[in-house]
Amino acid sequence: MANPTVILLFIFAVRCRGISMWPQPRTMSWPVHSATPLSPSFAISSPYHRYLSVAANRYLKLIKTENYHPLVPQKVNLTNGPSLQTLIITVNNLAAPLTHGVNESYSLSIPMSGNRATLIAETAWGAMRGLETFRQLVWGKPRRVAAGVEVVDWPIYAYRGVMLDTSRNYYDVKDILRTIGAMSANKFNVFHWHITDAESFPVVLPSEPDLAAKGSYGSEFQYSPADISRIIEYGLQHGVRVLPEINAPAHTGSWAGAYPEIVTCSNMFWWPAGSNWADRLASQPGTGHLNPLNPKTYQVMKNVIDDVTEMFPDSFYHAGADEIIPGCWKADPLVQSYLAKNGTLSQLLELFVKSTLPYILSQNRTVVYWEDILLDSNIKVRSSLLPTEHVILHTWGNGPNNTKKVVSSGYRTIVSSSDFYFLDCGHGSFLGNNSQYDQPPFADQGKGGSWCSPFKTWQMIYNYDIAYNLTEEEAKLVLGGEAVLWSELADPEVLDPRLWPRASALAEVLWSGNRDEMGKKRYAAATDRLNEWRYRMVGRGVRAEPIQPRWCINNPGMCNTVHPFT
Repeated sequence: MANPTVILLFIFAVRCRGISMWPQPRTMSWPVHSATPLSPSFAISSPYHRYLSVAANRYLKLIKTENYHPLVPQKVNLTNGPSLQTLIITVNNLAAPLTHGVNESYSLSIPMSGNRATLIAETAWGAMRGLETFRQLVWGKPRRVAAGVEVVDWPIYAYRGVMLDTSRNYYDVKDILRTIGAMSANKFNVFHWHITDAESFPVVLPSEPDLAAKGSYGSEFQYSPADISRIIEYGLQHGVRVLPEINAPAHTGSWAGAYPEIVTCSNMFWWPAGSNWADRLASQPGTGHLNPLNPKTYQVMKNVIDDVTEMFPDSFYHAGADEIIPGCWKADPLVQSYLAKNGTLSQLLELFVKSTLPYILSQNRTVVYWEDILLDSNIKVRSSLLPTEHVILHTWGNGPNNTKKVVSSGYRTIVSSSDFYFLDCGHGSFLGNNSQYDQPPFADQGKGGSWCSPFKTWQMIYNYDIAYNLTEEEAKLVLGGEAVLWSELADPEVLDPRLWPRASALAEVLWSGNRDEMGKKRYAAATDRLNEWRYRMVGRGVRAEPIQPRWCINNPGMCNTVHPFT
């Protein structure tokens, strides 16, 4: 955290109309709006660090090759002083690992005259954030850099994530790497990898190779240990943690290829004809829950946990535990006998948790569960079995209401409210024979087949406050937020436009907030900056979708409205 006295020195920061930054720094001063040439021999001087050194070399190459030309010409004065020769990086704690809560603050100073800029960070990971800021202050050919700039910057939230589901559809390693690179540019720091689900089990585990061999879409749709190591290393080079999720006990139909005996209701039709919705076997095609009553379940789970914690060094382990459907467990004879003896489905889930949670904790991991494990209306676990010091709950339903329920119960939370942060929403449904589409022309079209419609625009994402209606103490339990892309209707062909620049809107909210220094929402002012940032991402190879026609950029202000819509 930056010194409050230093912060006050920069609180006068101007809105820099001649320069566009994303995410906008917490504090930035550029009073004269000047720029200086960047020397052809410009260099970055960095202390040796396994990952920062790689990042510094990468940024040096990008700075020298990007040659970005702003869409709106920069209104700056060119200085007559010497060109900028060097960016000198100082890191106070080179030993700090990339883990939750690591200090990511930095200060950046680019002089009005003189040939050296300075970047000072507490850790290597903060230095990477500062390198991205410096990169955005360079533009043009010949290259120039903003001069007389002072930045003091640090994130509001320690957890800033993007989740990608690679079970419903497979993504090549190169697509994941490109996503991590784009995340780093937006100052995200957690790639939540929803690797497995009912549809496929694409990760090859050394102790349980049959799970992928018999549960993936094929050998070309698998992630080897070498692939995972490459992705994790790439993440560290970009300041992005890789958080694995192995969802269980529900969403495990893909496990049945290797172990049909431990999966209830596998390979059954998800919503039998003539049955009520409450009697379905799954909430979408792809049935199967692990059976908590079969001892073999825990032998397999132990091997899975061992391999995943060995392959993924992150201190968090996402264990899923969402959407347990009563009908799937009830379809199993063992479960039927258990229920006939006055057992309950909640007790069945508790049996699973009591058998798996301690083992994950023994691997020195903090466990993340989806909120359902505590908040589901039918099947849930008593809070006494979920120690708040070791368990984080990931909220996704019922907007701020569920966030409030979780933190008021004393749990830390990651917020992915589907009403705001589910990026697959609004694209319809993948179900055939879906009568939701068959509505008369003047009838209410409802959600158009998409359960979580409407489409989440960047403005919806930007304007949501994840600590809404929380007390000061409750808000401290909000670790951050995460944009979510489920892949029923997404694959590599649409990955980039599904994520960007809508995820960028969340990136700024989590880094520096969505309000100006007067406390007013700044979505209107953010439009031009996000427009510029979208084009800059496209120039970097990220196929982000547009947020306005080019005419709006060429005619500043003409696409705004001065009247409120009702």
